[in-house]
Amino acid sequence: MDTAMIEKFVDLETGVWEALLNGDGQADAALLSADFLGVYETGFSNRTEHAAMLGNGPIVLNYQIEDARLRVVTDKAVLLSYLACYTKPADPASPSATTQPSRGAAVARAVHRSADLRHIDR
Repeated sequence: MDTAMIEKFVDLETGVWEALLNGDGQADAALLSADFLGVYETGFSNRTEHAAMLGNGPIVLNYQIEDARLRVVTDKAVLLSYLACYTKPADPASPSATTQPSRGAAVARAVHRSADLRHIDR
């Protein structure tokens, strides 16, 4: 797979992570497709639920996207998979509030906005 093509889609995904870092629900929702499906170890979410997580501000303190892989599914769809390493803010309701680093959260995101693919040089 062409490294430049992977980087273009990682850049799109980085926009979502930046929204999580900045607590920007509007930017988050704008970057996700209407039929977005978030898959997590705790369950699923749609675009509205994903953006709503930012209602009280940022939900990550830092993040890193590692080992990105891209699979072209059709001429209008790709699947971006990567390892997400991030730190969540401490839960203020917890009596022993500490930051919570997480490593090994594998993410697979289907990107199927045709406008994105039309601008990719293969």
